[in-house]
Amino acid sequence: MADTVIDVIDLRSDTVTKPSPDMLRAMAEAVVGDDVFLEDPTINRLQERAAQVFGREASLFVPSGTMGNLSCIIAHTRPGQEVICEETGHIYNYEMGSMSAVAGVLPRVVRSEDGIMNWESIAAAIRPKIYYRPQTALISLENTHNMAGGTVYPTRLAHEICDKAHDAGIPVHLDGARVFNAAAALGAGVAEISGKFDSIQFCLSKGLGAPVGSMIVGSREFIEKCRSIRKMLGGGMRQAGVLAAAGLLALEHGPGRLHVDHENAKTLAARLAQTPGITLNPARVQTNIVIFDIRKSGRTSGEFLKALAAKHVLGLPVDNTRIRFVTHLDVSSRQIEAAATAAYEVMK
Repeated sequence: MADTVIDVIDLRSDTVTKPSPDMLRAMAEAVVGDDVFLEDPTINRLQERAAQVFGREASLFVPSGTMGNLSCIIAHTRPGQEVICEETGHIYNYEMGSMSAVAGVLPRVVRSEDGIMNWESIAAAIRPKIYYRPQTALISLENTHNMAGGTVYPTRLAHEICDKAHDAGIPVHLDGARVFNAAAALGAGVAEISGKFDSIQFCLSKGLGAPVGSMIVGSREFIEKCRSIRKMLGGGMRQAGVLAAAGLLALEHGPGRLHVDHENAKTLAARLAQTPGITLNPARVQTNIVIFDIRKSGRTSGEFLKALAAKHVLGLPVDNTRIRFVTHLDVSSRQIEAAATAAYEVMK
């Protein structure tokens, strides 16, 4: 008897997507060379295209967003300095303390509403120019903000922060892992919403659908500095064009369909908000991330997710009572409805 194929609805992250047949074909047929010698034509083409999309001089392919953010932090700072970031931000909570362990700098966290910092809160965290105090070397924003539920920086606010930081002599980095989601939500181009940042990291392997990789974008001088840092961190790859081929397709075709993920997230949020035991304001869902609280149900996140997995729906715990669902290209609107129904049945 043939094995039964179980339809698993995986909402843990938009990193779980599988390469499309076209992407696999492009990877198999990629023209490659040794990228450490700058001789991989597909890597070079991807880097040129990413720089073009963001309106910058250059870009660099890195294995992961964590390496991309860390490379930028090292390039902007020196040991003993501080990086201002939001207290629930990815670089502070989910990158293994690398800014301290590897870069030798301290995070200076700022509390904000919905993960969106303003200049007043940032300015209060900037160290005074006293020689025995650790100096503020960098400000890092996250757009969209993962653990705030995919919230988006208004472009005017992001530009104001950059302008005032530059007036204070401080560069600003953008952890733009999902910056294309932010652009889709704002109805603008990524070059427009990120134009005043000194460096940008964005992921090809999240909503855009590539299996591996992120990009750093900035000036030519900054990118060459990051190339050396990438090598030091073990990120010098050889015939990496097989990955860049997937990244090129993701960069060209991924952004244009992100609105579908956003619509699915809003549909899912609306359904979950009607489920007993779940606390969620669907009006706060801006992109493809839905975070909800199950405290009123009397269950823990682990208990809820275990029962949900028995119905072939997967999610991710944020903490003991909050859960994150992320929509992506491998989850259809039909599966969104099925996931919401499964959550209702578990709670019922």
